[in-house]
Amino acid sequence: MAQTITQKILSRAANRKFVDAGENVWLNVDILLTHDVCGPPTFDIFKQEFGPDAKVWDPEKVVVLPDHYIFTANEHAHRNIDLLRQFAREQSLPNYYDVGTKRYKGVCHVALAEEGFNIPGTVLFGTDSHTCTSGAFGMFGSGIGNTDAAFILGTGKLWEKVPESMKFTFDGQMPEYLTAKDLILHILGDIGTDGATYRAMEFDGEAVFSLPIEERMTLTNMAIEAGGMNGIIAADAITEAYVNARTQKPYELFRSDPDARYHSSYTYNVRELEPVVACPHSPDNRATVRSVQGTAITRSYIGSCTGGKLSDFMMAAKILNGKKVSVPTNIVPATVKVAADLAIEQYEGRTLKQIFEDAGCSIALPSCAACLGGPSDTVGRSVDNDVVVSTTNRNFPGRMGSKKAGVYLASPLTAAASAITGKLTDPRDFL
Repeated sequence: MAQTITQKILSRAANRKFVDAGENVWLNVDILLTHDVCGPPTFDIFKQEFGPDAKVWDPEKVVVLPDHYIFTANEHAHRNIDLLRQFAREQSLPNYYDVGTKRYKGVCHVALAEEGFNIPGTVLFGTDSHTCTSGAFGMFGSGIGNTDAAFILGTGKLWEKVPESMKFTFDGQMPEYLTAKDLILHILGDIGTDGATYRAMEFDGEAVFSLPIEERMTLTNMAIEAGGMNGIIAADAITEAYVNARTQKPYELFRSDPDARYHSSYTYNVRELEPVVACPHSPDNRATVRSVQGTAITRSYIGSCTGGKLSDFMMAAKILNGKKVSVPTNIVPATVKVAADLAIEQYEGRTLKQIFEDAGCSIALPSCAACLGGPSDTVGRSVDNDVVVSTTNRNFPGRMGSKKAGVYLASPLTAAASAITGKLTDPRDFL
């Protein structure tokens, strides 16, 4: 029986030869991820259901990465970190990466990749909707609620419905003005924020496989913005090189069968696409940058799990090198490693850090920062009547702080070009 890559991975996790879309199966979970927002309630439910002295099913498979509300004076946020520490201590969790220590990593979805937890062919669940980011590694990654996470903590298993798959093929060679963010915003404009509800979004084609792993992570990261259960890209030599440099764990590679059944298929030629933004207040409110060019902005924000990776900053540096920004511009590295790399990686003989500082940007500590609004002292948080161009993944009212702010989602190229002019600007004007 022909299967998609998602079906094959879930078959493996269910100890079955075949699973059909729509079928409910018990899955053996390889990794459970949580962070400072959802960790404490998950741990509470675990203790309520399994008993105050219960032990987690496998401490090695639980990864706790505080990242959301951490660089703040807010006492409630600090309390959440205390609760994570306490649980990690009680359970002897080796994969707890505490804030304020040398173990701190930064944004969970990028840190998972850096630390070698993203293994092709495996199943990873996380208490964060953007856990689908991990699908860039030829694995199944999906966000779940606290109750499901508590059940996994106690049993290592989860009862799930196998999703139907949708296929998105991008043909042609990527032009330099186009990024993964533009590709996913194109899809969202076509199918809407509910167009992939409870389905797998599989990405394929020459353009996709030409992308570095970090750009692929942007594609899978935003599958959830279409309601997708997971985003996935088959592992290739680029994936394997990244994984093998970070872990010795064995893995299995899966590919969709040529005659696998799909709910629907979409094909694009990247040479016919152009830079786009998602206008306020929804990720599917697509417009070409040219059509909204000249819209005044008050802030540019380059960061988050979607737009705070090294590849994102390389793109931004290409535009900002030798230029000055005309609006406050936040550079927010996703992880400690990315922050360190800004001081090492060069573009035209200058480090990215130098380029950003000389351009007048402010570089923040690595975290989720304003992507999820955060307490009032959060870096980059929007205020009333802000108009922000941002590399983040959501632009609902209040998402970056004020409900009276408007957020345009864009690629790092578009965010950088707009930072220079102070208005929405097509990056082709600078390339």
